[in-house]
Amino acid sequence: MLAEGLATVLRVPVADLAVVVAGRTDAGVHATGQVCHLDAPTDAWRALPGRGDTPPPLALVRRLRGVLPPDLRVTRAAVAAPGFDARFSALRRRYSYRICDDAAGVPPLRRREVAGWGRALDVRAMDAACRSLAGLHDFAAFCRRRDGATTVRTLLEYSWARDADGFVVARVVADAFCHSMVRALVGGATAVGDGRRPPEWLAAVLAGVVRDPGVVVAPPHGLVLEEVVYPPDAELAARADAARAVRTLTPSRPPSPPPSPSPPSSAR
Repeated sequence: MLAEGLATVLRVPVADLAVVVAGRTDAGVHATGQVCHLDAPTDAWRALPGRGDTPPPLALVRRLRGVLPPDLRVTRAAVAAPGFDARFSALRRRYSYRICDDAAGVPPLRRREVAGWGRALDVRAMDAACRSLAGLHDFAAFCRRRDGATTVRTLLEYSWARDADGFVVARVVADAFCHSMVRALVGGATAVGDGRRPPEWLAAVLAGVVRDPGVVVAPPHGLVLEEVVYPPDAELAARADAARAVRTLTPSRPPSPPPSPSPPSSAR
C-alpha cells in the first residue's frame, strides 16, 4: 500500500521504488513507530511542492494523506543522512503487546489492538519468567526457521506489567527479531501467567533450541511496533555493515599468530 501511494505521489512506476522498512510485521500487527527509506528520483522529489513553496518533505506527507488508506499514515518525511538504511542501521526495536484478562472480555473500542485472554494472568510470574530470557541467545525455540537465516538475537528487555487501564502489557526490546518471535514469546508467557507452566519453563524452552508445542503463537492484533532507534548519523553506515553480518553465539576470534621459529640446532 505504501509503495503504491509513493509511486502515485512521486509519479514514478512502483517497480522503480525499492521501499525498505525497519521491521516487517505479520498481517494484523500494528505499527506506530515504523520507519522506511527509499531512493526517490531527484526531479520527482523537487517537483513535490508544485507551484507552492512548501518544503518537499511536508509536501510528501500531505499528498500521501490523500492517497493512502485510512489505516495507514506517514507522519514525517526527511532526506536521509548518508549511509542510512531503515532496516540495517537500526540499533534496536521496541514492541508492546496488550492483553485483557478481564472476565467481561476486551472493551469493544479496544478490540482491534488488545488481545483477550479467558483466564486471569499472574503478571508477576510472567515478568519473572520473561526477564530471564534477556541476553544473546539462539531463539530458535520461539522463531519460524527460514533457510539461510540465523535465529541468534540479543533480547535487550522482556518485561510485563499491568497498565492504568488494567491491561497486561509486554515491553519487548531487541536489536532485531526473527519471524513470529515476539508473538511466540508472548504465547509462552501466557502459559506461565495462567498457571499451565512454571516460571522456569520458559528458560528451559529457550535452552532446548527447538519449538515446544506448549508455546502457542499469540494473535497478531495485540502487537505494536512502537519504536525503532538509530545511532548518530556518523555511525549509520558502520552500524548497517555490522548488522548485515551473520550473528553467532560464539564470538569470532582473531587468527592465532604463527609460532615463533625454533632456534637452529647446534652442529656437533
